Amino acid sequence: MLIHWLKQIHYLLILTWWLSTPLYAQLNIEIFGGGASRIPIAIVPFAEENKLQQGITSIIGADLQRTGLFRMVDPSGLSPHVPADVEYADWVNRGANALVIGRVIALSSDQIEIQFRLMDVAKRTQLTGLSITVPATQLRTAAHRIADVIYEALTGDVGVFSTRIAYVLKRGNKYALQVADADGYNAQSIIEYTEPIISPAWSPDGTQLAYVSFENKKPVVYVQTLATRERRAVASFKGSNSAPTWSPDGRKLAVVLTGQGGSQIFLINADGSGLQRLSRSSGIDTEPNFSPDGRSIIFTSDRGGSPQIYRMAVTSSENNTAERLTFEGSYNVSPDFSQDGKSFTFIHRNNNQFNVAVQEVGSRQVQILTNSKFDESPSFAPNGKMILYATEIDGRGILSAVSRDGQTRQHLTTQTGDIREPAWGPLPKWK
Repeated sequence: MLIHWLKQIHYLLILTWWLSTPLYAQLNIEIFGGGASRIPIAIVPFAEENKLQQGITSIIGADLQRTGLFRMVDPSGLSPHVPADVEYADWVNRGANALVIGRVIALSSDQIEIQFRLMDVAKRTQLTGLSITVPATQLRTAAHRIADVIYEALTGDVGVFSTRIAYVLKRGNKYALQVADADGYNAQSIIEYTEPIISPAWSPDGTQLAYVSFENKKPVVYVQTLATRERRAVASFKGSNSAPTWSPDGRKLAVVLTGQGGSQIFLINADGSGLQRLSRSSGIDTEPNFSPDGRSIIFTSDRGGSPQIYRMAVTSSENNTAERLTFEGSYNVSPDFSQDGKSFTFIHRNNNQFNVAVQEVGSRQVQILTNSKFDESPSFAPNGKMILYATEIDGRGILSAVSRDGQTRQHLTTQTGDIREPAWGPLPKWK
């Protein structure tokens, strides 16, 4: 076990709160709140969709609804599938601003063509559309991609429904690092051990995960390629090796090592070579996170007497000065930059609760987004609109997400299982 305050608490939670539960269980999604002005949208079941093993429009609707930006309009009794079939007055009467129509075509036993159109009800025109061909096993993937196109057309922001998330799930004495769709479905175990696995971090291209494993009875940083399952130890120095994070170009990792005394931040190449010390303080420096431009890192340190978030330039100097960023309260940890670099999310202690918060870098304005008792590991979505985190309900860890403005929250829970350490992956390559 590590000896410093942050990881002592963290590992204690892992060992005492993870319950004996199955690794695979049914997923339930609960949504709370929503934006004040939501876009009313109707999604008509696609023609021939009922012949598929997996529905498409239900997934599209669930994706959009989870954002809190859309209000679903019931399409019952109306079934247009091409623009010529649309009676716009019917949808005006139902209060829909946007309409999704489409059809599916079975090209072969395992190839499906999906055609969809997004219609502007008020202007009586097509906003966008897409035709894609996918294997029958990839219908959820296709539905997420369609939801991304709809989201971007109606909001102007890139959609993240096609992204993936990583997290750690505990079953009995076994720890599993899992990767799933952004909505929690299609979970697959990347690696399983009877010793703790923590701190998963996505490579910028989404092909690799860095993480910390205790399989050799000490914390070691590994990098694993998802497609091949090949992995390598990149930080196995004397003492503890922890808290990996990738540089934006994917060439380097920042890690936290204790081998040279104390808990300090170092840079290494992605293959584990080229060790370079970044921080040098008498306190505990941990949880580094790169700025989007790669020129600086934010991190947690108690060098000022209590755990706070600091910023430091990434240079070759071992005497870098660090700027303190958080001043509200005596406990602020686990920072994660937004993709535009204008804000970061973190965990803030508020009236003996540990909540997800966001701080603007320029104004230093802080907004607390959650009101639960114990939240941890906040991770921005790649479009900066949602934050994934772990929280505790009835003594069990679950995945949750909150919108950047705090208006919408969702719980992604399994009937059994205990989940920690979530990390939101990057946008897929096709975007």
